Formats: sequence, C-alpha cells, structure tokens
Amino acid sequence: MKSDNSYFSGFLNDIAHLSYLPMNQHFLFRTFLLLACFALTGSAAAQTIPQDSSVQVSITTTDGNEYVGYIVDQTPEHISLKTETLGTINIPKKIIKTVQTVRKEQIVDGEYWYDNPYGTRYFFGPNGYGLRKGEGYYQNAWIFFNQFSYGITDNFTIGAGIVPLFLFSGTSTPVWITPKISVPLSKDKINLGVGGLFAAVLGEDDGSFGVAYGQLTFGPRDRNLNLGLGYGYAGDDWASTPTVSVSGMYRTSKKLALMTENYIFDTGDEDLFYLLSFGMRFIGRRTAIDAGLFFPTADGDFFAVPWLGLNVALGNPSND
Repeated sequence: MKSDNSYFSGFLNDIAHLSYLPMNQHFLFRTFLLLACFALTGSAAAQTIPQDSSVQVSITTTDGNEYVGYIVDQTPEHISLKTETLGTINIPKKIIKTVQTVRKEQIVDGEYWYDNPYGTRYFFGPNGYGLRKGEGYYQNAWIFFNQFSYGITDNFTIGAGIVPLFLFSGTSTPVWITPKISVPLSKDKINLGVGGLFAAVLGEDDGSFGVAYGQLTFGPRDRNLNLGLGYGYAGDDWASTPTVSVSGMYRTSKKLALMTENYIFDTGDEDLFYLLSFGMRFIGRRTAIDAGLFFPTADGDFFAVPWLGLNVALGNPSND
C-alpha cells in the first residue's frame, strides 16, 4: 500500500498534467494546492497540553464551548481546569478540540480576548507580523479573491492565492505566492516584515507582475501603526519610484477592531494617486468579517468602493 505522502504527491502531479497551464507556471498552481492542504489539515493536528499549572490555557470542546483557566490535574481520561467563574471543572479529553496557551496580552481588563484570526494583515495588505508556526488562514473577498497562508515557522509565512476566472469560458486567471519573513525588533512593540507578492496570469505569455516590500509595524498585533515601502514590477520592468503605505488597526473590544489601509502611488505624472480606506473587522473565535470603504483619488475625482471580506482561521499555532 502507498503511503499518504505518495498519494498526495501523485495527486499533485495528476492535477498539474491534466491542467492546460504552461509548464513554467505549474509551480504556482502546485504551491496554491500545497498551501490549501497545509491549512486544511493543520486543524487536525494533535494538541500539546501544557504541564505547567501556572500557565493559563484556553480549552475549546467539540460542542462549541470554551473554558479559560489553569490545569491543576489530568488523567488519561480528563483534564481538571480551575476557572474563575465555574471553579474547578473536569473536561473529558475525548471532547477536547483545542488547547492553547493564553498569552499575557490576551487578558484585557480581566477579560480573555481570543486572537484576531487575521492580525497579520489589514483589508488586503500585510504588516510586519507573521503567522505563528502551525497557524493559517483562508481569506475570501467578494467571492473571487481567494488566498491561503500558513506559518512555516514563527518567522516565515508563505501564502498562495487565485482569482478563478478560468471558470468563465477559460478566461486568463491570476495566481500568486506571498512569502514573508518577520523579525521582532522589540517583542510585541516593533516588528519588521520583508516579503513580496509574485503573480502570474495563467493563459498569458507576459502576465507576470508583483511587488517586493518592507513593513515596519509599531505596537502589538491588535493595536498598531504600520509604515510600508514597496517596489512593483510588470514583466521585466520595475517601478522607478516606491509605493508608500500607511495602515493601522485598533481593537476596541473583544469582537471589534477599526482598520485603515492607505497607499500613495507615483504614476509618473505630476499628480500622485492615493488609495485611502477605512472600515471595521468583526472578530469571532475562528472567523472575522471585514467591511469597509476604499476611496481612490485621481484627477480630482473622489468616490467610494465597498470592501467585504471573510477570514477563517485554520491550523493550530504552537504553544510557545
């Protein structure tokens, strides 16, 4: 019998050879499939249960409940958790879905705030933070924009995305990969991110484009200001001037954050092109919904374009 890895590798090869994609673009398609499989299978990873009784944890169960407290005892059958409101409760291990360490910054005014499932990005653009090892997410915006991202390590995130226009009479289809290296210059205060978005339009010979960028984020994942600088390219031509971004996020409560994401482009004319935005993120335990307005400004025109996105957390971050 073949191993799971053999079946998986064979599946990817079959997909690639059956597709109509040019050979030099197979790697993009395979990367997208790999990221999807990493993220979807991550949530089934075995749980690591902290042994230190002084470490606060969050336990979610298969019936949708969540308990926060300290593990005071455990047997092969159950965990004894000391909680603030319910006292000490026994939770059968067979119904435990996840066990995660509660970090200090997740306790705000005595209340436990679960993670922002999409705290490494704003509406679209990234900040200096990366996904933690084992953590992933899926993003969908306006049905057609799809992206998976996964934390390979605490300092390296890889993503892949697609706008599946091939569903419409074989229309050329944009795909991309988004590697990012994140370096904490001062833990939870200043983070540096360096990466890029490298894209191709499948079905076109000269359809490559993208951007290489650097991001410097001041503040923690939920309350920060981000300054970015990037150089875009199309084919073999790189922009002669950088694109500047200024973005920010402020989490006002357990379930709501305010966001803004703004860009300044030099189009080569005398006037600069501005793309401004403002909106909100509605944060759930494993999902988040983004709603906002983008305001393109050029030639004196000013109008609003709505943004609606769904973010779903996948995988399980390490308990570091």
